[in-house]
Amino acid sequence: MASSPRYLFVTGGVTSSLGKGIVSASLAKLLQARGYRVTIQKFDPYINIDPGTLNPYEHGECYVTEDGAETDLDLGHYERFLNVPTSQANNVTTGRIYEYVIKNERDGKYQGKTVQVIPHITDEIKRRICLLGETGNFDFVITELGGTVGDIESLPYIEAVRQLKYELGPHRSAVIHLTLVPYLKAAGELKTKPTQHSVKMLLESGVQPDILVCRTEYKLTREIRAKIALFCNLQSNAVIESIDADSIYDVPLLMKKEKLDRVVLNICKLPLKNEPELTEWNEFLNRLKNPQDEIQVGLVGKYVELQDAYKSILESFVHAGTENRLKVKVHSIHSEHITEENVFRLLSPLDGLLVAPGFGERGIEGKIIAVRFARENKIPFLGICLGMQMAVVEFGRNVLKLKDCTSTEFKKSAKNPVIALMEEQTKVRQMGGTMRLGAYPCEIQKDSKAFKAYKKTRISERHRHRFEFNNKYRQAFENAGMQFSGINPDADLVEIIEIHDHPFFLGCQFHPELKSTVEIPHPLFVAFVKACYDFKLLK
Repeated sequence: MASSPRYLFVTGGVTSSLGKGIVSASLAKLLQARGYRVTIQKFDPYINIDPGTLNPYEHGECYVTEDGAETDLDLGHYERFLNVPTSQANNVTTGRIYEYVIKNERDGKYQGKTVQVIPHITDEIKRRICLLGETGNFDFVITELGGTVGDIESLPYIEAVRQLKYELGPHRSAVIHLTLVPYLKAAGELKTKPTQHSVKMLLESGVQPDILVCRTEYKLTREIRAKIALFCNLQSNAVIESIDADSIYDVPLLMKKEKLDRVVLNICKLPLKNEPELTEWNEFLNRLKNPQDEIQVGLVGKYVELQDAYKSILESFVHAGTENRLKVKVHSIHSEHITEENVFRLLSPLDGLLVAPGFGERGIEGKIIAVRFARENKIPFLGICLGMQMAVVEFGRNVLKLKDCTSTEFKKSAKNPVIALMEEQTKVRQMGGTMRLGAYPCEIQKDSKAFKAYKKTRISERHRHRFEFNNKYRQAFENAGMQFSGINPDADLVEIIEIHDHPFFLGCQFHPELKSTVEIPHPLFVAFVKACYDFKLLK
């Protein structure tokens, strides 16, 4: 175990969406590539207990870990870059902090003292920050603080960092502040004043940043770096340029060129060891930037206006496309806009169709129409979670001719509820209590496309859903040509469906996109992308 892990804090200033998660993951990748053991955690300032009940329009996708934690989408970036799974401990919200402190107060653990932000809330924040370092075998714990410096909700976190830097002592921590250096077209120059003001706000809270990472559209000149360093109390080599990149996967190399990892190791008084080993990463980027062909894939979903709502799916296409040496051009199609009248125009130009996960009745009929079009026209199809369930409903309605065929999620009194709650779930009332969350095993039949993709009969995949295939209908579906190629062995639940007389028609109840990484693209996405290309060649 690392006897004294270093703690790196990544804060953001000027504006949101500057890319703290990508910079954190890139730095972690560089340190990992030098042989250091690294983990990353995200602290979110909102009062929700976790992102599980947040609308995707509010906060993008909800990323689910192996142990069933519903977390911030940045944890997906951490896993995709580091190829190391995260857990419940890697994401903490203000809601969880206050919930814990209030429970302690109710249990009398503060012995009648007045419970306050300082020290009780800040003490709990510090405890959570250090928890990974104390229980895990890590050299570095990178903590990304959500929000923007100056926000009221961020103040307790900044104060906790101030205290912790003092308590840890010299060379045990560093603050990396991500800021913006905007270009004013009218003046024809980059402006450093927003960065100066952002650092000033940090200083007012008692925190001096050790490194500045400056997001910019244009290269920072030596003079600009010197100016920022002068007014922000830094050495010039601690002013790091983060120029806009073509791909998020370019950022580790850009940070390496800027020597971010070297500056961090110097502050922490740790040896450089060897240069970062990024051979596989460079090979991935070479394939990514030099595809041999292109395919067109439709992503049918309910939240397509916000790209972050399907972030892991989009990145999985990047990984799988690169593995196949193909560029996957994803066309987002809102399921509410699909009708019987326009389905041919919308979907016929595509080489494949993915029907995305989601909750609720909105846009369901459009998804069912899309599934039918893919099934009847032999277009490669991948349905994830709700997408798989809609494939079942469509098959029940149009192949088995079942009347009033649907999911009890949308109609509790349906005559043919081919998708329904399990019996033991019906008595649970708390939101999220009826959900299957995290990793569950699945056994795969050998004579299936799923087996050809995975090349093994036993897998484990992550889940986030409430309703299941109704096993009362299994025999009827099998007789009509649907194969249940993946089954959960513990509860006999359907995990994967396929259709025999189709080049590639597969639905999975789990979320394969949550396990796809740069180093290990998910086999189902790899197989689906290949099927799409084969279909294109036959058109």
